[in-house]
Amino acid sequence: MIFLPTDFTYWQFAVLIAINGIGSGLFAAPNTMAIMNSVPASQRGAASGMRGTFFNSGSSLSIGIFFSLMIAGLASTLPTTLTNGLVAQGVPTGTAQQIGGLPPVGSLFAAFLGYNPMQSLLGPSGTLHQIPAANAATLTGNEFFPRLISQPFHHGLVVVFIAAALMMLIGAVASLFRGGKYIHAEEDELSSAADGDRMGEDDPVESLSAVRP
Repeated sequence: MIFLPTDFTYWQFAVLIAINGIGSGLFAAPNTMAIMNSVPASQRGAASGMRGTFFNSGSSLSIGIFFSLMIAGLASTLPTTLTNGLVAQGVPTGTAQQIGGLPPVGSLFAAFLGYNPMQSLLGPSGTLHQIPAANAATLTGNEFFPRLISQPFHHGLVVVFIAAALMMLIGAVASLFRGGKYIHAEEDELSSAADGDRMGEDDPVESLSAVRP
């Protein structure tokens, strides 16, 4: 997904999501089986619960990590892009720099909610009434803000996807070195197998004498 453009088509995204789902299944199924097979049957319920706990904890933790990386990626490019875009529409440089210096969290959630914050940011200062009406309409329209933040947003996603790829690589290496197929044998099975071995090792002379008339 790192190489997807900001205006990608649906089929490109669908293909990548399908590949991601197939890869997740191919990774999760054998590793889950290895975990369950390595514990006694009587403890597999607890083992499954612990696996689910760690899985959900890791998912929750990853959301915080990825959002932090996303905001860090936005913070490196959004202020300059936002300031330049506002100045190009006739907004005074001081006002544009003030808006561009705001924390990127607001812009991020505005993008998620499909909301254009320009009306709220420029309205109180009266800037919308000081610039041409055509520029004010562009700033408060439905296309200006999404197009303006598309490149900084894409840069933040690239940072997140690179971090995710590194985490998956670490997981793949750990899975590679988990060893061969292992199935935990119960003590009863081991003792039965040992008894069978001992019965097969009886003295052949005694066996012959037992069958003599």
